[in-house]
Amino acid sequence: MEEAGRLEVLAVARPTPRVRRVTFAAPEGFEHWPDQQLKLYFPRGGALRLPESDADTMRWYQAYLAIPLDRRPWMRSFTVRAATPDTLEIDFVLHDTGGPAVRWARQAAAGQVVGRYGPSVAYRRALPEAAEYLFAGDETAVPAVTSLLAALPSTARAAVVLSVHSEQEEQPLPSAATVETHWVRGGLAERIAELPLPEVAWLAGEAGEVRTLRRHLTGRGMAKDQIEFTGYWRRALTQDDPPTNEDLAEAQERVAGS
Repeated sequence: MEEAGRLEVLAVARPTPRVRRVTFAAPEGFEHWPDQQLKLYFPRGGALRLPESDADTMRWYQAYLAIPLDRRPWMRSFTVRAATPDTLEIDFVLHDTGGPAVRWARQAAAGQVVGRYGPSVAYRRALPEAAEYLFAGDETAVPAVTSLLAALPSTARAAVVLSVHSEQEEQPLPSAATVETHWVRGGLAERIAELPLPEVAWLAGEAGEVRTLRRHLTGRGMAKDQIEFTGYWRRALTQDDPPTNEDLAEAQERVAGS
């Protein structure tokens, strides 16, 4: 499968009031794995304009930056919620103060096209094998948690703590494993503090909150290499803004622990 290209919308659904689920036609040769991420590009200033396909990430990104700003598509990262050999599903959380991805998702319809980069096997990160897991995050983490739970064996146990806007945002989380789910309205750390330590923890969501949760778990005795963590978004900042010092420190720590 080529690293870069376009995705065509096949269908759009609304599983909850704040989520728009978009089904795309899968690229040729598409392979799905849990917690699979890719970048989507949304048109700005008319038709979608993308650089030529290139398997080298840096060359592709430099060519993307060379597109004049008024025509350069907006770029955002997403997790594939579910997939078949022919389709892939991506959930868009309709934030009240949403950016270009939310604006696009609100009007998305079959036949529309977005750009993509990835998913790349170079960024495939297998979840460590364990008997007991903890998955925690905000509403942006629900698609990844869904895919991870679906891949767990029946012998595993998992505690899931997810913060969503309201009861209407709670979704089914099918899994062969034994799963204990806690839906909360904020207060992730408070609920996690009530649970026993797992063998492996997986954390995702707002970058600052993810760092707080990780410090909480290490403070209780978990080793850092037992914790998988990703900051999906930053409060008051977007992917158009440069990384903060904390972002860079987090990236270095993730690389060191991989």
